[in-house]
Amino acid sequence: MSSWVAEVRVAQAEQARVTAEDLIVDLVDGRTVTVPVQWYPRLANGTPAERRKWKLIGRGEGIHWPELDEDIAVEDLLAGWPSGESQTSLQRWLKARGRLANKRTQPPRRKPRVRVGLRSARLMRQR
Repeated sequence: MSSWVAEVRVAQAEQARVTAEDLIVDLVDGRTVTVPVQWYPRLANGTPAERRKWKLIGRGEGIHWPELDEDIAVEDLLAGWPSGESQTSLQRWLKARGRLANKRTQPPRRKPRVRVGLRSARLMRQR
C-alpha cells in the first residue's frame, strides 16, 4: 500500500483594492478573489482614502485596514464567509464615526467569484 502526502499551502494575499462594489484580492499564487464590498460593512462605509490604507497580516494570511479597524482572513474570502460582526457592534462603530447605518450594510449571501486573470494563466503554464 502506498501513501500520498499532500503539501498544504496557506493562501496568501499580495495586493488588495476596494471599489464601490467589490473587494478584490490578488493572491501570491496568481489567483484573484473578488467579493461584494457589502460583505464587509466597515469597508463599505469607509472613505476611498481609508480603503486604500491597508497592510498584510503576517505573510499575507490576512489584510488589515487600520483606520477602519477591519481584519479579513484570506481563508475566509476563499470560503465565502462575509463579516461576522453583529449589528450592535456595527451600529456602535457607525455612531462613533458620526454616520447613520442603513439597510445596505447587511452583507448579501453570495458566493465569491474567483477569477483567473492573465497573470495566473501565465503562472499555470510555467509549471
